[in-house]
Amino acid sequence: MTGAKRKKRSVLWTKMHTPHCEDFKQWCRRRLPILEWATRYNLKENLLPDTVSGIMLAVQQVTQGLAFAVLSSVHPVFGLYGSLFPAIIYAVFGMGRHVSTGTFALTSLISANAVERLVPLSSQNLTAQSNTSVLGLSDFEMQRISVAAAVSFLGGVIQVAMFVLHLGSATFLLTEPVISAMTTGAATHVVTSQVKYLLGMKIPYISGPLGFFYIYAHVFQNIKSVRLEALLLSLLSIVVLVLVKELNEQFKRKIKIVLPVDLVLIIAASFTCYCTNMENTYGLEVVGHIPKGIPPPRVPPMRILSAVITEAFGVAFVGYVASLALAQGSAKKFKYSVDDNQELLAHGLSNVISSFFFCIPSAAAMGRTAGLYSTGARTQVACLISCVSVLMVIYAAGPLLYWLPMCVLASIIVVGLKGMLIQFRDLRKYWNVDKIDWGIWVSTYIFSICFAANVGLLFGVVCTVAIVIGRFPRAKTLSIKNMKEMEFKLKREVDDETVHQVKIVLINNPLVFLNAKKFRADLMNIIQRENTSSQPHDEISKCEQNTLLNSLSNGNCNEEATQPCLNEKCSLILDCSGLTFFDSSGVSMLVEVYTDSNSKSVDVSFAHCTASLIRAMKYCGNLDPEKPIFFESVPAALSSIHSNKK
Repeated sequence: MTGAKRKKRSVLWTKMHTPHCEDFKQWCRRRLPILEWATRYNLKENLLPDTVSGIMLAVQQVTQGLAFAVLSSVHPVFGLYGSLFPAIIYAVFGMGRHVSTGTFALTSLISANAVERLVPLSSQNLTAQSNTSVLGLSDFEMQRISVAAAVSFLGGVIQVAMFVLHLGSATFLLTEPVISAMTTGAATHVVTSQVKYLLGMKIPYISGPLGFFYIYAHVFQNIKSVRLEALLLSLLSIVVLVLVKELNEQFKRKIKIVLPVDLVLIIAASFTCYCTNMENTYGLEVVGHIPKGIPPPRVPPMRILSAVITEAFGVAFVGYVASLALAQGSAKKFKYSVDDNQELLAHGLSNVISSFFFCIPSAAAMGRTAGLYSTGARTQVACLISCVSVLMVIYAAGPLLYWLPMCVLASIIVVGLKGMLIQFRDLRKYWNVDKIDWGIWVSTYIFSICFAANVGLLFGVVCTVAIVIGRFPRAKTLSIKNMKEMEFKLKREVDDETVHQVKIVLINNPLVFLNAKKFRADLMNIIQRENTSSQPHDEISKCEQNTLLNSLSNGNCNEEATQPCLNEKCSLILDCSGLTFFDSSGVSMLVEVYTDSNSKSVDVSFAHCTASLIRAMKYCGNLDPEKPIFFESVPAALSSIHSNKK
């Protein structure tokens, strides 16, 4: 008997641990999303819009690549490499179909701290031009890109380690006000770093705490050294860029192809600078020599990894947070799902692999992603097509950019950050929805500009969690006995023909960023089970009769799993009498539940809402003004449903 049992156990163990071909295929599809969408790619419908969008994206990739390389304190040509390799790697491993990965202002600014600290400008005179160096660049430039590549490598390793530890789900701690304030503060730093080019001034590299204010103090102390030619050219470039981009946005529905104003401005400025010899006549700083081709890969210097660990953590966290926000926004806009943990792997590999090809740290950029939206991109094929165009620039058109004025490049950076800078408008929303979130936004922004983006991000997360923990002891838990009786009575009186189903759910906990996703996931599961089940009320599971949000665990809503209502009409009443407090994330989730339920033919009503909750929901969402959805009590909501049924 013992031998037979052992044999049976060994057979079961073998079956459990023997890898199957189907399991391997599923693992590949999960970790290589390109296998999922590439096999279903529709050439007739998607190739043309993806091609047009890819060509337009290449213009932004080239201009921002040059600009953000300068922002990262390395030679501009390395920005072209950073616009090529990360985009290819993300297209293979990333899940965001409309996300453009490449050079990024915030990660470039962070890596510049390491570059300027380890290879300062004062050491430039100690190195000479070397014919044996990579692409003929000086040893000084190669030392600088080695530091930036080391930051990219270590930052990517940290992201891959976070993927292995499944820390992607921990992003629920990053609330919308914190992300908005952090990115706005970082964008302010980037604009400040470009002041020296916009004004044509010589400003020493200043970093560290309160460095933001020291830079402007230096500018005002040396205001007489401003070059009028650079200032006028900067103002003209900014005005042209803003006006043309606004016109493109205004008439994007009437015109099929938007004007690539960035490319036109670069060509016009370079040609004018060449004809007038502005570099020598007016002392205008230009980009300089852009070598052709891609150098052979080289391992980043491992000996300096310990010296750049601070910047690597900043690149890993700030880059991932900004990229994930864009990927989730893209998924929400175009109705598909994104795995937070898979995005960690995609961006981690983009940084690790690209670091071997002299690339600066990469992430997804808001301006380029918005450009993919406006030009009608369908899949990541648009990004791959843009990579082909960038490759043509690297091997053919690069040397033509020699005469591009640096002030024009700085103007492109500043205008490209418009999407982040206008997030100041979020302050009005947070003031009307939750004044505590407004305070978190302001304090996070102040910490970001006084210290750094990663410091502001850390402060915002700690502050948000501390405030929520302080507010939770005031939460009340209500009895649900009356709710059960009311639901049973409703089933008998209103739903006597089982044509109109009504579900009443009591929210008896606060609704904040910690449990907002779990709330939506549980609620959608209840709606789905109610719609697809024909069981009588007495057999409804205990989970559905109980209240939601008994735990603060973070849930992932599977939008594709929810099915349309199978009955003629369904209704959902959310009793908010136990909703003691909320934040902007909770309000946004309530509005999202309302709109998603309406799209699935489920009418949603809210009972026992406070005046502040009603005001916040009306401000935060596009609610139907003609249809009453807020009621003083559950019986009032039932009466409205009953009258509408008749």
